[in-house]
Amino acid sequence: MPELPEVEAARRALEEHCVSKRIKRAVVADDSKVIDGVSVEDFEAALIRKTIIGVHRKGKNMWIQLDSPPFPTFQFGMAGAIYIKGVAVTKYKRSAVKDTDEWPSKYSKVFVELDDGLEFSFTDKRRFAKVRLLKDPLSVPPISELGPDALKEPMDLEDFFNCLRKKKIGVKALLLDQGFISGIGNWIADEVLYQARIHPQQAASSIPKDICAELLKCINEVIQKAMEVEADSSQFPSSWIFHSREKKPGKAFVDGKKIEFINAGGRTTAYVPQLQKLVDDQPLKEAGKRSKATTDNVSDARESKEEEKPVVSKAAKPSRAKKRELSQPEPDDEEGNGDPKPKHNLNRGKDGKKKQKAARKESDIEDDSNDADEEKVNETTDEKPAAPSKKQATNRRKTARK
Repeated sequence: MPELPEVEAARRALEEHCVSKRIKRAVVADDSKVIDGVSVEDFEAALIRKTIIGVHRKGKNMWIQLDSPPFPTFQFGMAGAIYIKGVAVTKYKRSAVKDTDEWPSKYSKVFVELDDGLEFSFTDKRRFAKVRLLKDPLSVPPISELGPDALKEPMDLEDFFNCLRKKKIGVKALLLDQGFISGIGNWIADEVLYQARIHPQQAASSIPKDICAELLKCINEVIQKAMEVEADSSQFPSSWIFHSREKKPGKAFVDGKKIEFINAGGRTTAYVPQLQKLVDDQPLKEAGKRSKATTDNVSDARESKEEEKPVVSKAAKPSRAKKRELSQPEPDDEEGNGDPKPKHNLNRGKDGKKKQKAARKESDIEDDSNDADEEKVNETTDEKPAAPSKKQATNRRKTARK
């Protein structure tokens, strides 16, 4: 899902191409799951004829400052993305809209046409994003509850170390807490922990100061590098775990070392056991009292479970018609050897038992009759005179009476 680099790339693109221009037309999707707390009509009316003054971001949230409030605010969710017609914004693979798709995309939630003819759109394929109209985005949730921005407000070592010392939860769970540092999501957390050689479930309070310094350095370097290439993941360094973290277990390697997957911070986590060792087997608390700002991250985690969980298909139960078909005897072997194929018995319950019992009884009767027939055949083969017929017996009785 979009994290700080992807959202910052979108912010920079809008700032470069749209600031100081007037909104000529706006089309807002009738989708109350994404468009939060405002009607389509009111949203469109709040944009038309307004001039864009600036574009801002904190963590994974972005808002457009107009010449008067309210301001459209975007929480990107799992697949939110900004597209500017004719301008390359970012190549985030999960939210990519093909050039051959219609414009605006069928996934568009807010479409804007500017007075110079430039058009941009906020799209969301998965419908987990939130778009709001806010008078002062910095003063109300979710932005007001965010911690320092990982790019614009980097923490110094003393503050970072002192914060970690007070937290007995796993270090990845802490990095994902948007109330602690805003903008770090699942892939960034995995990357910085891999580069700092820290186990994702290591208790934050147990990390020594020199390792905290290395972790803080990795956070800054990973985010800066991602921004240098405008969040184009294909240009991330080949040594990053990022490129292998979505491969199947057993087939994921980085620099020849095996990647394993565990759950840390409520998220599927890629790490290298050979390099990231759990020191002193520290006990962990993955869950606890979270700041309100973590709501964004927790909802993202729930949303992402659809992608992370493998789909297991269940065998379909046979219909009643299929059961009747299966219960019928199969025709004899096609080769004509007379051997019948085995029957499928789908009878269940008391009725089924009665049928089975009756079938066995009939079979016994047939066996008895077959035995009797065999005895008759045997009798006819003995050298004994044949018994008189009824007519012969009657004639003999008449003759005896005379």
